[in-house]
Amino acid sequence: MASDTFVQPAIPRFDGHYDHWSMLMENFLRSKDYWPVVVSGVAEPAEGVVLTDVQKMELEALKLKDLKAKNYFFQAIDRSILETILCKDTAKHIWDSMKKKYQGTARAKRQQLQALRSDFEMLRMKSGESVTDYFSRTMAIINKMRIHGDKTEDVLIVEKILRSLTPKFNFVVCSIEEANDVDSLSIDELQSSLLVHEQKINQQVKEEQALKALSETHFTQSRVDRGRGRGRG
Repeated sequence: MASDTFVQPAIPRFDGHYDHWSMLMENFLRSKDYWPVVVSGVAEPAEGVVLTDVQKMELEALKLKDLKAKNYFFQAIDRSILETILCKDTAKHIWDSMKKKYQGTARAKRQQLQALRSDFEMLRMKSGESVTDYFSRTMAIINKMRIHGDKTEDVLIVEKILRSLTPKFNFVVCSIEEANDVDSLSIDELQSSLLVHEQKINQQVKEEQALKALSETHFTQSRVDRGRGRGRG
């Protein structure tokens, strides 16, 4: 009898792409219930304060979580980078140091976001590009924008996609706009509708190509038959 096995999630390794890594690492630490000690640290009692037995146990539990979170950071971050972090006493120190080193200044983030917004505005579907590929390109930019703090609403993304499709989708766009309230249309619903229409268009093209090939074959055969007839005459 086969038994279900639980696969432990892999520790996200820092590969130089801080925004992506920090998102994965935060989710990983949240799943372990270590995120609070990473964000807030472990507050030591003020001098002269006497803790109760319960408070001592709670403090020791937090310190243990902090040690475990640090251990994950030590496994996630390369030694050469860890050596540049002067204070590694707590998980919070390591996290804050990585954030300062690799997230960049507020000004740099604004510049990156402006560049991404420009890419988004210039985005157009390429001739021959599939709906799936175009959505992948679009959402890759959107996700990067959101990592940098952008709050673009889904309705604006839907409208942008509808405006930037190739001419072969013009009729489809009109149909979608007439049949749906664009304000309430999700990105996934839009992609689903476009995929259905794309399949119909592709099927129509295949049928037209098959019909054209059949007509050309019939025309060629007719010429051959007429040539044979003249030869016998």
